[in-house]
Parts: sequence; structure tokens; C-alpha cells
Amino acid sequence: MIEKIDTSQIRELLEKSSSRQPNSAGELPNNGADVSLHLNYASLIDKATQTYQMDTKAVQRAQELLLSGQLENPENIRAAAESILGFGI
Repeated sequence: MIEKIDTSQIRELLEKSSSRQPNSAGELPNNGADVSLHLNYASLIDKATQTYQMDTKAVQRAQELLLSGQLENPENIRAAAESILGFGI
């Protein structure tokens, strides 16, 4: 099957396709368009900072509840055990 491929046909196809596409291998014309990418990371940094502050507050609240003993009741222990069984450790 490979023997049936005529290399001159391939060359002709390539020549025809390149003649239909001007400047396909050359440089693109400079039309003065600004294609630079302008990014503003301030909103992402703000969001990350807020998330960090919320996480810190949640950890502090959990520490307070643990120290006060409010989390150590049969209902919370059972819920934690069910979560461990359902989701794993």
C-alpha cells in the first residue's frame, strides 16, 4: 500500500496549497495591534487574604470550643465517627 504513494503528487499538493496561502511561511504583516496581555492580580490577592482570615477565625473558634469542652458530647462524637466512616480519615 505504501508503494502506491507517488512522491511527486505530494510535492504538487504542497506547492498548490502554499500558493493559495500568501505569507504562510513568511512574516506576518505588522498592523500595529497591541496583543500584550494585561493582568490585574489585586482581586485574586484580596480574595486569598480574606479566605486566610476566615480560616484563621474558624481555627480560633474551634480551639475555643475544644478548650471549653463544648464539642465533647455524645452527639458530636457520633457525628464525627459517622463522617470518618463515610469519608475516611
